[in-house]
Amino acid sequence: MLGIKTKIIQTEKLKTYLLKENILNKNLKLIKEKDSIIIPVKRLTEKNKNNLLKKFKEIKFTDKKFEKIIQKQNYKDLLKNKLPERIIGQLPSSFDIIGDILIIEIKENIKKYEKQIADALIKTNKNIKTILKKSGIHEGEFRLQKLKYLAGIKTKETIYKENNVKLKLNVEKVYFSPRLSTERKRIYKLINPGEEILVMFSGAAPYPIVISKNTKAKSISAIEKNPIAHKYALENLKLNKINNIELYCEDVKNIIPLLNKKFDRILMPLPKGAEDFLDLALSVSKKGTIIHFYDFEHEYELRKGDVKVKSSCIKANRKFKILKTVKCGQYSPGKFRLCIDFKLV
Repeated sequence: MLGIKTKIIQTEKLKTYLLKENILNKNLKLIKEKDSIIIPVKRLTEKNKNNLLKKFKEIKFTDKKFEKIIQKQNYKDLLKNKLPERIIGQLPSSFDIIGDILIIEIKENIKKYEKQIADALIKTNKNIKTILKKSGIHEGEFRLQKLKYLAGIKTKETIYKENNVKLKLNVEKVYFSPRLSTERKRIYKLINPGEEILVMFSGAAPYPIVISKNTKAKSISAIEKNPIAHKYALENLKLNKINNIELYCEDVKNIIPLLNKKFDRILMPLPKGAEDFLDLALSVSKKGTIIHFYDFEHEYELRKGDVKVKSSCIKANRKFKILKTVKCGQYSPGKFRLCIDFKLV
């Protein structure tokens, strides 16, 4: 097969040109030779060759045996000959993956094909062992979601990895979002050595454990009311060999007044309604405390979160400064999860 040999330094520029001219062979792998790269190309005309020689220095045309790029099979491709064509276009394109469990949302009009969809997903995702389907909205005090087993190993428990930690949990009994992995990383990068931190609504302890493992925080207090989430949090401390986290299984309203402590940083990752607990967070804050308040607002009303912070601080007679407002996920069409970072001054 024909290839073009070039210096590594001009590889990207040459590839961009070949793509534009539709002469790059995208089905074959590039070959690396010391300080050079050989790029596979389609059949070249004399005009193509002359243009290339004029535009790029020190390139050579050569014949080489290139390896084929093996395309990963998509689950939709597997179903093309098994389901009606109109259904293929309605198949889900995104899912939540927690550990080795894949959670899918299937619309009512394609529900009768859910078993075939799940079987195809198992076959085309080697690291997935279980397929579950969302069968209800997040509801109840702990904002949990019913999940229906579709394929693979019949379990709802898994071990999930992110940010140098392992987290064991039951995906139906514990509220957890893998989509907040980047947000958890953002938070731990803000933490200074020696900080004393409070995490309200801590679940199976993703925030506390990620912070403990990746920072030099002095201590982390974590409060969670869901007893099943608390059980997993205790397991996760052992799993990650953590010794600077204190876990409390109780309502934050009962525990916070008893802590007799002011914190350097407070996290409030409640799935919904965290504004009702801002007064509690302020009660254990001091001058300089940074609070990460999570809120859900429509894209046209993003400033509402700032108003909630302002209202609580005025009521508590506390001065504050908004540091940053970060979009950290889409909750529903047009509605975003926000984190408002603010500091007591």
